[in-house]
This record gives sequence, structure tokens and C-alpha cells, in this order.
Amino acid sequence: MSKYEVIIYWSGEDNAYVAEVPELPGCMADGSTYQDALANAEVIIQEWIETAKELGRPIPEPKGRLIYA
Repeated sequence: MSKYEVIIYWSGEDNAYVAEVPELPGCMADGSTYQDALANAEVIIQEWIETAKELGRPIPEPKGRLIYA
């Protein structure tokens, strides 16, 4: 399980739960249930980190609590 903050909300437009990872730009997942969205986010976080490493891009350290509000 990653240490990045995940924000999960219902999207009526997508008819799914959406999981966003604010500290990793563009890192999002969705799912038909809250649990699915969270599980999918964990997979996407790892893929985001692997892609960033391959491209030589910096990987932000997880800060934990919401710092964007």
C-alpha cells in the first residue's frame, strides 16, 4: 500500500467512484465501488512511479495529509 494521499469521490458523470492522487500529477483511477477505486488507485500509483523512473522524472515524496485545501 502506498503512502500517497488518495481522494475518492462519486462522479455522476462517469457513473463511478473516482480516485485522485494529488501529489502525482495526472494520477487517477476509477471503479464501480469505493473499494474498487482504491484498489485501482494503488495499481496506478505503482505504474505512475515506474513510468516516472523510466523517463528519469522526479518522484514526489508522499506528504500524507491534504496540503492542497
